[in-house]
Amino acid sequence: MTRFSAETDEVLRSAGWREGRHVQTAEWREQFEQRGITMHDAAERFLAEFGGISVDISAPGISRAREPFELDPSLAYGEEDRFSEWGEEVGASLFPVGELDQGRFFLAIDEESVIYLIADWLARFGAMPAALDNLVLGVAPEIVIEG
Repeated sequence: MTRFSAETDEVLRSAGWREGRHVQTAEWREQFEQRGITMHDAAERFLAEFGGISVDISAPGISRAREPFELDPSLAYGEEDRFSEWGEEVGASLFPVGELDQGRFFLAIDEESVIYLIADWLARFGAMPAALDNLVLGVAPEIVIEG
């Protein structure tokens, strides 16, 4: 029994994920703390399991195109203000977790394990594990604040 749809499970496994996967997060924690962003427990858990995964998908989805995404917080270095400011707007601590559509959008996670899309607008893919299903299957995120 997996927590993801069969298709998401297959896509994640082909990208290198497996149940019980664990990667070190200390470097990401240190780099962002130096930049004023604190890694909360939900970010730690998410990145320990999914950090470093790169999903190369491109196809029609359920309500949006399926787009490639990379779960690597270092892709957001230099964008800390964006995460802090959007976090203040929604009253949450947003920690970077990667990029969507080859850098077109950033991805973040809050303390409740909700995954957000960050651009000049803000949307959410939902809480884990449904958020990864939504990313993989091409479900449009819910717009929180329009740009």
